[in-house]
Amino acid sequence: MRGKIVMALMTGLALASCGDQGQQQANRTQIKVRGPDQDKLHQLDAFNLAIALKRAIYSAGYFCKRVSDAGYVGTWQNLDMWMATCTDGKSKRDWAIFTGPDGSAQVRDCKDVPGSGLPICKIQKRPAGSFDETATSPVGNAAD
Repeated sequence: MRGKIVMALMTGLALASCGDQGQQQANRTQIKVRGPDQDKLHQLDAFNLAIALKRAIYSAGYFCKRVSDAGYVGTWQNLDMWMATCTDGKSKRDWAIFTGPDGSAQVRDCKDVPGSGLPICKIQKRPAGSFDETATSPVGNAAD
């Protein structure tokens, strides 16, 4: 009989501590970690942002002949999300570029983003300058 009482008390304490743990997790303050490279991207003009995003796309093993549009999408966890539209004159492809506080970049094709839990590829803020496809600028050749 005494063993049953002790077992019941232990079970009750275990269940009570589970509830407290969930409450403690709910009360935790989320810490946002940022790196200087993330902040620098926000300060770039259109030309230099195109170069930076194009380099990230190439470094990930993808191809981008010319960046015709680019901008900031938003944040996801500790990552800043950017979007770049690459064109080769005949077709275009949208890329999501996630930059981390450690200077790293992860690149995803925007058509793979829906249903993944990631933010949609929609530019919220464009940098100073213009992304004019008819302009003859070296943006198409940057980082080749």
